[in-house]
Formats: sequence, C-alpha cells, structure tokens
Amino acid sequence: MAERKGEGRGRGRWFWAGLILLATIHAAVAADVTVSGRQILNDGKRFDVRGATGDGPLPMLATLGATTVRTYGEDPGPILDAAEKAGLKVIVGLWVGQPRQGADYGDRAFVERQLAELQAMVEKYRNHPALLMWGIGNEVEVELADDSPAWPAIEQVAAMVRRVDPAHPTMGVLAETGSDKVKKLIAQAPSIQVLGLNSYGDALYSAASRARAQGWEGPIVVTELGALGQWQAAQAPWGAPFEPSSTQKAIQLRRYLKALEGEEVGTIAFLWGSKQEVTPTWHSLLLPDGVWLEASEAMAEAWGGQAPAENHAPRIGYLRVADDPSAPFAVWPAGDEGSFTLDAVDPDGDMLEARWSVMAESAARSVGGDPEAAPHAFPEAVRQSGPTGARISGLPAGRYRVFVEVHDGRGAAATANMPFEVR
Repeated sequence: MAERKGEGRGRGRWFWAGLILLATIHAAVAADVTVSGRQILNDGKRFDVRGATGDGPLPMLATLGATTVRTYGEDPGPILDAAEKAGLKVIVGLWVGQPRQGADYGDRAFVERQLAELQAMVEKYRNHPALLMWGIGNEVEVELADDSPAWPAIEQVAAMVRRVDPAHPTMGVLAETGSDKVKKLIAQAPSIQVLGLNSYGDALYSAASRARAQGWEGPIVVTELGALGQWQAAQAPWGAPFEPSSTQKAIQLRRYLKALEGEEVGTIAFLWGSKQEVTPTWHSLLLPDGVWLEASEAMAEAWGGQAPAENHAPRIGYLRVADDPSAPFAVWPAGDEGSFTLDAVDPDGDMLEARWSVMAESAARSVGGDPEAAPHAFPEAVRQSGPTGARISGLPAGRYRVFVEVHDGRGAAATANMPFEVR
C-alpha cells in the first residue's frame, strides 16, 4: 500500500528519535569503577572522593566542590537520583548488623536473611549511574570485647557484592585503626578493596599513615571526619564536654583537610545535615532549617568550590561568662542568675541576629552515633538577650547549656554553647 504524503519522513523522525533515546539510556548506566593501587578510577579516570555524609541539600554540597555523598544503610534510591541530578556520586552503605546492638552471627537464620536483603539491594541499584561503590557496614567492630564476629560478617557481604556487582568496589568502614583493626580486615576480609576510616580531631593527622603501617596498600577514604569528637574533648566537673564554636571547628577543619590532601586520601565530612549528639550542633554542618556554617567555607576552600551565594558565615570571637571571662563553664546558686557575653562579627558587614536558648545537659552518651533524644528546652530561662550577651535565670538546680546562633540573614550562621550548673 502506498504511503501517505509525509508518512515516510515521520517514520524516519521516529526512527532517529528512537536511536537518540537508546543512546541516552545507554549513557545513563553505571560507570565502571575500579581500584588501581591507591587510586579509585571512574571509567578509567582518577576519581577524587570528597564530600559528606548526611541528608542535606545536594546541590549546595556540589557547589562546595564535593564529588561524593555517603549513605549508611537506608534505601538509597532517592539519594542516588538526587545525586545524579546534582552531579555527585554515592557511596551506598550496606548496613551490616552490629553485635553490640544484638546482631547474632551464630544465628544462621539472621545471617541468611541479612545477606539476602543486602543482595536484593545490590541487585536493584548496581546499574544506577550515580553509584560509586558499596560501603560494607559501619563500625561493626565497635565496643566489642571480642571483635572476632565482625570480620567474617564484613567478608561475607563483601564477597557477595564482588560476585553480584564486580563493576563497583567494596569498602569496609572502621572506627579508626585501633592497634590491629586494619590487619584483621586485611587478613579476614580480603574482598574489601577500599579502606574507610571514621576519624576525628588531631587523630586525622596520622590516620592514613597508621593504616599504611598496618599493611593497607589500597585506597583510603576518611569516611567520617570532624573537628573534634565529644570523646576527645575536655569536660566540666560534671562530665559535660566542651564543644568548640563553629568558628573554632572551621579553623580545625581547614587544617585537617589540608593535611589529608597531602596524604592523598578521600575525605567525607560528618554531617551534612543536623542531628542531636550531645548537643544539636556538635556534628551538624547545617542547622535544621538548612542554614549553613563556616565549615562549608573550609570545605569549599579545600575542594576548589565556593560558599553558597559567595557569602561568608558570621564568626564568633568568644562566648564567655560575664563576670569570669576565663571560666570554661558557669555555676550559680538557684534563685540567682547567670550572665554571658558574646563577641561575633560578620566578614561581609551583614547585620547580625543572635538567637539564644537553654537546654538541659544531655544525659545520653550514645556509642557510634546511635540516636539520642533532644534534651528538654527552657525557653523561659532566657530573660534578656541580644547580639552582645544574655542573662539566664529562673531555673531549678540542675545542669544545662546556653546556646547561641548568630545569623547573617543571608543563609549563614555561627554557633556556640557553654555548659553551666545551677546549684
């Protein structure tokens, strides 16, 4: 039958459109990620891992110069899709049950169920174009008098991943190196190709060299890094650790990122978002409403990016006890009041707003970042406040913290807090 006028051309257009669609689909498949010596290669080209873990806005993270975001074990579908749109890769975490939390590797049913669930996740997402590698567990070995169950558990999952998805490397994530953790991982989990280390504070200066000293020759990624862990901090007499201000954290972060750059290791900051861990701000790189802190500037400087909107966060010079400027904490009798002074500036000359609050000192001391409930807040305790200080009163005997957030009105802020006791 004769073609109608223009029908052949129409079919031709559909033909070529179909080819273009197939080419697009073909291009949107997972890259081939390999390990070569101490480097990670993405389709044969060196890939520098730098980024964060958390659920904050990925376009903003990419603006800082990040290449990567890390997850822990939740369904990675949404973050893989979001990362692809932002131009980032994802280290997808496979949660390996922790013996300290009740995982029993002598229970065959549990082991088989966990392996089947993780294999289903690998099979589902192995072809996602944003996938970089698989993070096998997170600090499985922590807080164990006998860590022997941890290593075969890691190896079992890593071996499964190598079999099901040979196109993406496996990474085992440890809480620091310990005296022999890396040796144990090498010997008992040979299917691990990349070493992940969670490390904080001045331990970051030597983390990579300590891992190398234990025999690790492959790539290293610092899978959590932060200015100071609460376990490393000095404390008030009642056990409240002193948290650095956001300005102090940014200064430390700049030093650590510079040192790690010289070690040629990947860097993943903790935490691109906010969480309660001792305080709501200790490890948070963002405030709950997405406002960013000076740490973002430190990351951008290290990674060749730029701070959001080319803005600068406020800086805090000090938060002090008004009548004793050298005191690291405050104490006053019930019925009296405490007074604090604040020095804060903005590099851009923006008008600053100080927001003060009081919370009970957290009684939770979780292990390995386990969830904590936020302490009770006492908004009525802030009787007078402003950009240079605040007065606190009306509290019963107990242990508390005074917090201040200094906002520039352009999406950035600075934070500080101080523990105090009412007796």
